[in-house]
Amino acid sequence: MRPNSLKQKLINQEQTYGSWITMAHPLIPDILAPAGFDWLAVDMEHSSIDLADLLPLLISIEANGIVPLVRVGEVNPNLIKRVMDAGTYGVIAANICSAEDVKKVVSAVKYSPEGSRGVGFYRAQAFGNKIESYFKWVKEQSVVIVQIEHIAAVNEIEEIFAVPGIDAFMIGPNDLSGSMNKPCQFDDPEVIASIEKVLEAGKKYNLPAGYHVMSPDPVEAAKWRERGFKFLGLSLDSIFLGDSVKKALQSLKNEC
Repeated sequence: MRPNSLKQKLINQEQTYGSWITMAHPLIPDILAPAGFDWLAVDMEHSSIDLADLLPLLISIEANGIVPLVRVGEVNPNLIKRVMDAGTYGVIAANICSAEDVKKVVSAVKYSPEGSRGVGFYRAQAFGNKIESYFKWVKEQSVVIVQIEHIAAVNEIEEIFAVPGIDAFMIGPNDLSGSMNKPCQFDDPEVIASIEKVLEAGKKYNLPAGYHVMSPDPVEAAKWRERGFKFLGLSLDSIFLGDSVKKALQSLKNEC
């Protein structure tokens, strides 16, 4: 596997940009690649993408010189092991609520002694031909990003961020506010305070902060960048497609 350029950028707290893939077609990365993203995340939480769909997407992302990531919707060691074996460079772990959750994710990504991932021969290991070099690659270059999107995680944020093996975190404001019985009330003082608590803990543990801006509007994304979010996701494939076609057709109709 290639050197993971995202790993070093996260260590250096450099700004990175990515997007989400929710449509299971290998041409999607080809279409998105010219934009110049640092990473693309295949979303296996909020899409119909399954393991059979994943492999051609990872191959396409990597072939375009972009770091492939996979978002998994649960702390499932077997699923994490399988997406890593397929060749993702790291996972974005959704629904993290405790330090124990993080330990399970890191353990599923890493081999012994850092973790407990089972050894198999598949694409990531070059079907057994590069197993030793892949052991080294996983230890040094695999990426674990945790999503903080529940008040239970906020209440245990110090313990969560203290777990070795985290490379960055993402805040999920929609689910976080919902877990506080205040869905999408982003101006609520308690919701704001919870987000700030996570950000402060991230600074303490020198972890880059991440955020997924659903809108394709760069002005909206820049607001979050100015707040210090280094791991920044810009919209997703279906929104880019839908938003562009609506704007183009509406403009055409207004001119006629």
